Amino acid sequence: MPLPWIRLDTQFPSNPKVLALVEDKNFRSAFNYVAGLCYSGAHGTDGFLPNLALPFLHATRRDAANLTETGLWVPTPGGWDINGWTEFQQSSEESAKRKADAKKAALARWAKTKGSDS
Repeated sequence: MPLPWIRLDTQFPSNPKVLALVEDKNFRSAFNYVAGLCYSGAHGTDGFLPNLALPFLHATRRDAANLTETGLWVPTPGGWDINGWTEFQQSSEESAKRKADAKKAALARWAKTKGSDS
């Protein structure tokens, strides 16, 4: 299930892996990483980025290599996994459960309100 937002750690700019990219003047790759977070959240891929997604991340194979070399992305068959996705982001399953729980609670509140109107 897609996420309406992603979490970005406030320490992101000082993460040693990001600092390594910036030190090498790979600001673009740092942006590609954030774009990858957004892509995965929007498409509910739980941190997986397919090879075909690179253009949507404004990334090239070289950018992907930079992110792999620094350990922000992990190569996997068909693309890359975002390292630490589950540490900071909800899984698609967790997101679906929260949505279902919220809907159930809203229906219960609505039913209670409707019952008190009669």
